[in-house]
Amino acid sequence: MTVGGRGTVTEHLIEQDTETKPVALVPLTKTQLGPWLDSHDSARTWVEAVGFSAEAGSLCLLPGPDGGLAAALAGLADPAEDPWSLAALPARLPPGRYRLDPEPDTPRAASWAALGWTLAGYSFDRYKSAPRRDGPDLVWPSLADRGWVARCAEATRLVRDLVNLPAADLGPAELAGASEALAARFGATCRTIVGDGLLAENYPAVYTVGRAASTARRPRLIDLTWGDPEAPRVTLVGKGVCFDSGGLDLKPSSSMKLMKKDMGGAAHVLGLALMIMDAKLPVRLRVLIPAVENAVSAEAMRPLDVLTTRKGLTVEIGNTDAEGRLILADALTEAAGDAPEMLIDIATLTGAARTALGPDLPALFSNDDRLAEDILAAGRAEADPLWRLPLHAPYRRLLDSKVADIASVSDGPYAGAITAALFLQEFVGPGLAWAHLDVMAWNGAARPGRPEGGEALALRALFAVIAARYPARSDTDAG
Repeated sequence: MTVGGRGTVTEHLIEQDTETKPVALVPLTKTQLGPWLDSHDSARTWVEAVGFSAEAGSLCLLPGPDGGLAAALAGLADPAEDPWSLAALPARLPPGRYRLDPEPDTPRAASWAALGWTLAGYSFDRYKSAPRRDGPDLVWPSLADRGWVARCAEATRLVRDLVNLPAADLGPAELAGASEALAARFGATCRTIVGDGLLAENYPAVYTVGRAASTARRPRLIDLTWGDPEAPRVTLVGKGVCFDSGGLDLKPSSSMKLMKKDMGGAAHVLGLALMIMDAKLPVRLRVLIPAVENAVSAEAMRPLDVLTTRKGLTVEIGNTDAEGRLILADALTEAAGDAPEMLIDIATLTGAARTALGPDLPALFSNDDRLAEDILAAGRAEADPLWRLPLHAPYRRLLDSKVADIASVSDGPYAGAITAALFLQEFVGPGLAWAHLDVMAWNGAARPGRPEGGEALALRALFAVIAARYPARSDTDAG
């Protein structure tokens, strides 16, 4: 399926040509303004007259002798502290061609300038009848890593597009279609098990959660594989609840409104898979997405029902609105059976994680200290932060059930994100390096480069960790 808005992967990033002279775009911090004016004295009178002091977010357009635009001065925070600082400019500058003057002097700064610029042009306009305003174009900074920029931009756009799509247009079948399209592009294989086939192939939890939905929105398990079968195994699991009504434990309208985003984990693993395959990392990649709609009908599961999972563990249903962990249980069991070197699941799993950390910080849980520390370090380096919460083993008692092997939720109000992670850990098994990310996948308010709506979190951090462990071979390495 085709998703999302219009535009290219690196929209509004252009090549320098010899026919059109771009306008100089001069990024300045407050401390840099004085030295710049000292070397551009002819601009001083105008700059002082308009009161430009290089405050972060301010803009000063310098007129040329012919009445056109000679240059644009942009007040920025320290880019080392805010790599998104340039992303505020495309919405404020007049249309045209611009080049940074001076250009960023490191590959990292140049790449971030390009990434922020192109993501600032993102707009989910699939349902808009009026075209959006054409934004300004930026000449590629010469030191930018174009592959990294394109990879990050396209993966982010994919996640945003999928999360932003209304549930009426993105059900389990359409999510499978997006996975199949991605697989076809990179020569991967994608198999989907649908409806009663889930029972035949022993995915009972996925089936039970999704069986209340209509025939057109039957539950399914999406299974994408790519890469050399003999390469190190990296497996990604994403929660694909395409809409979550809460089931019989029906959500109130205020909580249900954003539940088109409950497949955000699935969107994230597809975005991360895109980056891995595009970079040709030497891994055997597997992506598992249990895709369902948690609906209300006579077929819906009930509180205190007991279901049997793929692993054979029985689960007592404490709340039908805690469905994501049930479908992940089956997918994680399947993933663990391959004994991958790295297993990562991503899910919009708990409100408790958002209460603890807010919308911008994914909660990270891991049974492997090295993996967790690598992810946290990459998050800091990539301006893509996470926060680790503990798999506090004594809280496992909160999931004890009198009638089944485990309860799906605790009866108490505390540590909801931790008990959810402990539930998932039951289906991973010992000896595997596993990380679980509990993400929001949504911006509640717009910021430069990050509009309100669906959002990709931790993609750059996770890709950096995987790429560092399994670096792509250069042409000179092949021999």
